[in-house]
Amino acid sequence: MAETLARTRSFTNPIHAILLAFPVALYPAALLSDITYLNTAVIQWTNFSSWLIAGADVFAGLVLAWALVSQFLGRARQRGWAYVIVVALMFVAGVLNAFQHARDGWHSVGTFGLVLSILCTILAFVAAFLAFGQTQVKEYRA
Repeated sequence: MAETLARTRSFTNPIHAILLAFPVALYPAALLSDITYLNTAVIQWTNFSSWLIAGADVFAGLVLAWALVSQFLGRARQRGWAYVIVVALMFVAGVLNAFQHARDGWHSVGTFGLVLSILCTILAFVAAFLAFGQTQVKEYRA
């Protein structure tokens, strides 16, 4: 009896992986920058955070567009809407975080900015896990 095992990833396009890598790297970097600002009160750390969040938001928007197109074209339906919802929440939280960090320097981070940075970081890691953390093994019998 011949058996064929095929390994497939839940979303195998390398361009999508590259786009998702930016929010996964930039949101935690912004979180570390926020923590450093809260510990040192050096205003330049808020500028670093603002730019890191802006860069992450650009790529999060591209990831969201890619996820929506893939969902509607049927390429990623096995994953369902969970990934799209997590990426959408990550994008919205990132935009809110960018607005928070655009405030006056001394009030831009604070508790709310730090909470938003933590939320963005967690959502980016969850999105990466949903997109690439699961390998499915399918068995075909001839």
